[in-house]
Amino acid sequence: MTTISPLIAGNWKMNGLSQSLEELTELAQLLTTGEAPRAVVVVCPPATLLSAVAAQGASSGIMAGGQDCHTEASGAHTGDISAYMLADAGAQFVILGHSERRASHRETDDLVRAKAEAAMGAGLKPIICVGETEEERDAGRAEAVVAGQLAGSIPDAASQHEVIVAYEPVWAIGTGRTPSNDDIAKMHASIRQALVERFGEEKGNSIRILYGGSMKPLNAREILAIDNVNGGLVGGASLLAKDFYTIISAV
Repeated sequence: MTTISPLIAGNWKMNGLSQSLEELTELAQLLTTGEAPRAVVVVCPPATLLSAVAAQGASSGIMAGGQDCHTEASGAHTGDISAYMLADAGAQFVILGHSERRASHRETDDLVRAKAEAAMGAGLKPIICVGETEEERDAGRAEAVVAGQLAGSIPDAASQHEVIVAYEPVWAIGTGRTPSNDDIAKMHASIRQALVERFGEEKGNSIRILYGGSMKPLNAREILAIDNVNGGLVGGASLLAKDFYTIISAV
């Protein structure tokens, strides 16, 4: 069985001003003075703070990531940021297809796949998000919906590049609700099976599958112990150094 080093990524979303870097300083201190983390640690701040997070985090092993990128490398796309720009600012990862972007910006699987191809082209590791709505789960379609998103959103080039999948049940994001451990285990097993079927045993078993959806200090240890949960995509709790460190330490 492939051993996967866990990854904990913090998604700051549209939060954070320059003073928020004080939390990053505190997180760095916790990571370097406490027990060495057993997880890869990534912070995805708003683009305005990306270069600062990349520079400040380097000495403590905190890596930086973007929250989205454009499909094109450059051009007349006012307000957009390309994958090359993220990489130039110090990013190593980028979150793509987050449910908030799929909903608010009507991002399709095809668009997410094109963005992932652009990210890989720029040397970034895409964290591709998938997940069902409450209506889809109640209709018994959760696994089918996620399988469709995986098929449509992950590029074939993932066979040659590092890609990360983040499962985020849409109805659990920021609501404080979380699926049962059995629900999480079933979905992650289903995702793993789909990855193995598409990319083969070795590659399919080496792809990290993160859980994202109201992961907090109180439930992190329990969720991270579930089979095929190889880390977490953390929202609100990643904004506070102590909370985020508690989750990282739960690995």
